[in-house]
Amino acid sequence: MKVLMLSKACIVGAYQKKLEEMAAIPGVELTVVVPPSWDDPRDPTRLERVHTKGYELIVSDIVFNGNYHLHFYPKLGKIVRRVRPDIFHIDEEPYNLATFLALRLARSVGAGTVVFSWQNLLRRYPPPFSWMERYVLKHADALLAGNSESAQVWQRKGYSGPIHLIPQFGVDPAIYYRRQRPARQGRISIFKQRTTRPPTQPALAIGYVGRLVEEKGLEILLHAASQLSGPWTLQILGSGPDRERLEKMTQWLGIAPRVTFDQKLPSTHLPHYFSGLDVLVLPSLTRPNWKEQFGRVLIEAMACDVITLGARSGAIPEVIGDAGLTFGEGNVVELQQQLQQLIDDVSLREALRQKGRQRVKDHYTQAAIARNTVKVYCDILGETVPGITTLLEQELAAVR
Repeated sequence: MKVLMLSKACIVGAYQKKLEEMAAIPGVELTVVVPPSWDDPRDPTRLERVHTKGYELIVSDIVFNGNYHLHFYPKLGKIVRRVRPDIFHIDEEPYNLATFLALRLARSVGAGTVVFSWQNLLRRYPPPFSWMERYVLKHADALLAGNSESAQVWQRKGYSGPIHLIPQFGVDPAIYYRRQRPARQGRISIFKQRTTRPPTQPALAIGYVGRLVEEKGLEILLHAASQLSGPWTLQILGSGPDRERLEKMTQWLGIAPRVTFDQKLPSTHLPHYFSGLDVLVLPSLTRPNWKEQFGRVLIEAMACDVITLGARSGAIPEVIGDAGLTFGEGNVVELQQQLQQLIDDVSLREALRQKGRQRVKDHYTQAAIARNTVKVYCDILGETVPGITTLLEQELAAVR
């Protein structure tokens, strides 16, 4: 089975592990096309080469780089004619120009087509995007939806083909796990044995990882943190236009000494960063043109034994399940109460850590997502590939 995948998301090194897992499945010959970078003005990302074994990675020029609706790959036709895939997996939204052009190329060589979508808002687009979307929905052999609301959106828009609820990427528990933090080296007093003062409670290490933009709700987190009692620290990792405003907010809230802002890290460094946290907060806010579609940092954190605490916004509760805590979207008081509970209840923290990592093993490994994706290819072609099972739990039995 020759598979061609078009994916700007796969420039991220950690995401490429899914590609290695797919390529390792017997009978799969995988070629992946990526751009040299994705120039989103709010969060530009360059190609990382981390997990590149077993498949061909082609770096191809991209026009209108950074424009989600209008970007496309001018050399894609030549690649398609050379590879002549049985399946063309288009890792783009159905209304994008790149998806429309790629699907036309796939049909020109008789390839089956799979299109991926995160879109969880029912949005109506003007021509020509509505025309391209209609063409894609008419001709795609299968859709992959990253969350349940996305599946509902495309059904309401008239797609009648198979929709499979499969996240775009998972995590590898062999890479994402909690590293041991070195013990803090303090001064040793010669009067140590004379002191009877009880040891101080370690501070709860609260974290946020992601873009520093208004819709991510960081000001909700800062306000909630300012009302906590007991020992805590807050680490914010990321880049974006809101950084300066948020830094100033920590000052007038009087919490600046407890808050650190860290620069964006390569994806391969994140397990080490997560290992320094006790709880990860994702306080996203729904906006007319955006709603949290998954929150990948949630599963990365859970894999590293970090407790997840997220707003009941978009797909966040769906991802966390019963393995973490949630709070009402934009509700400072409820977020403060949940954080305070974690400061005060050590046994709750330990229980949630264990449940989080187990949830990742049960639902969100790269290996399971890879196998379920290839199973979709097999269904389209009417083929069977050795080693592909139908249930996620069966695929993860060996991991457990």
